[in-house]
Amino acid sequence: MATYITSGVCAKKIEFVVEDGVVKNVEFLSGCPGNLQGVSRLAAGMKVTDVISKLKGIKCGNKETSCPDQLAMALEEMYCK
Repeated sequence: MATYITSGVCAKKIEFVVEDGVVKNVEFLSGCPGNLQGVSRLAAGMKVTDVISKLKGIKCGNKETSCPDQLAMALEEMYCK
């Protein structure tokens, strides 16, 4: 399980599992429970590259980022070097 400490969002961190380039599990600590549970379930079973392309750049209100964007950043940082 990988851990990513978020920045600029309500969630404090994201924990996730990736196997063979596919997201298996995602869990956010804090944040909007319903929305983040939905994002987590939708990402499960998707290729890392597909999750990144769908979530990267999403903003939350007037913030420069969002929890989905932070997940994309985490995946990009850890799996697309």
